[in-house]
Amino acid sequence: MQSNVKNIFDSFNDYLVKEQELRTEIRDIVRDIDQAAKEAAIALQVIHSSIADVPAACAKARTFFDTCREGYGKLAALVPAGQYYRYHDHWHYMTQRIVFLIALTIYLEKGFLVNRETAAEILGLTITQQDGFHLDIEDYLVGILQLASELSRYAVNSVILGDYEKPLTISKFVADLNSGFRLLNLKNDSLRKRFDALKYDVKKIEEIVYDISIRGLRCGAGDAAAQPAATEPAVAEEKQT
Repeated sequence: MQSNVKNIFDSFNDYLVKEQELRTEIRDIVRDIDQAAKEAAIALQVIHSSIADVPAACAKARTFFDTCREGYGKLAALVPAGQYYRYHDHWHYMTQRIVFLIALTIYLEKGFLVNRETAAEILGLTITQQDGFHLDIEDYLVGILQLASELSRYAVNSVILGDYEKPLTISKFVADLNSGFRLLNLKNDSLRKRFDALKYDVKKIEEIVYDISIRGLRCGAGDAAAQPAATEPAVAEEKQT
């Protein structure tokens, strides 16, 4: 009887040891991906201090996205099939930040919103759980909400750098983004709270546009500058990178 109990608990111990080893490997890979994401974030910070260096910053950030892609490939090979959400807590915050960085880069390059499919493709991921290691939709949405906060800061610094048209463009984009999120039935607590902060980003950017307009600092200052919406939406999906 004692031998039988020992065998049972020995098997449990083997399982726990293997589980810990797997999680350690996952953490090591996640740490490398996160470091690349930090490097991309550092590269993109130049947008707040130099207009001329924005294209070079975006190009540099994309090289770090390639490193992230390699890391996600390692995770996909390591995580057992069907167990994505069992280990999701190791990388979901990091993934949200990387999606934000990708969205920021593409906005700076092309002026529109990266869709989930393209963000996943950049990271070597799929968009459906059935296809394996994928980009969770909530991770994508939180990343996009982080983009709005960064753009509100970008709008302020654009004015400081003498670009008085950029805040108007950002205002229209973020307003369209806000309209898009309002179409969603958000029940996830963390996502809902993050979305609630979006209205403050919209208000902050609109105030910047208003101040620029009443001071006559932008072309066509007599136009209705506080109108965030326009005939054609600023938020569009990227078809290709």
